[in-house]
Amino acid sequence: MVVRQVTGDIFTASQKHIAFAINKEGENYSGFACAVAKLIWPDLMHLGGKLGDVHSHKRGQKTYHALVCHSMIGRKGWKDSPKYVRECLNKIRVPEDEEIAIVLIGSGPVGRSQGANVDAILAAMHKSSKRLVVFML
Repeated sequence: MVVRQVTGDIFTASQKHIAFAINKEGENYSGFACAVAKLIWPDLMHLGGKLGDVHSHKRGQKTYHALVCHSMIGRKGWKDSPKYVRECLNKIRVPEDEEIAIVLIGSGPVGRSQGANVDAILAAMHKSSKRLVVFML
């Protein structure tokens, strides 16, 4: 469930867990995933997987969760992303009362140009079992 939406720098968020999208092909050369790869998790640049997978990486006091929830295959690559966003979020193990900071998946220039349905993705976030603080980019 989304507990609130905020504007700000997710890297300085008070939450210990940060979630974001990656593509299944492991071509994370743009968007938020690229920023995480450059600043925190270099192997993320080429990390992909099966839709619905979650890869986690702890650095310092924060754990970063890469949600494999779309494909790079044109406009159809984001078709089922709301389903996979919810599925991935529900797999993250955190205490029930703990919040997860998450970027508004699909809202960046790449996601929008590839047909991400941001409203449907946000609705999926609302339906997840986790307490989410959504960072608007």
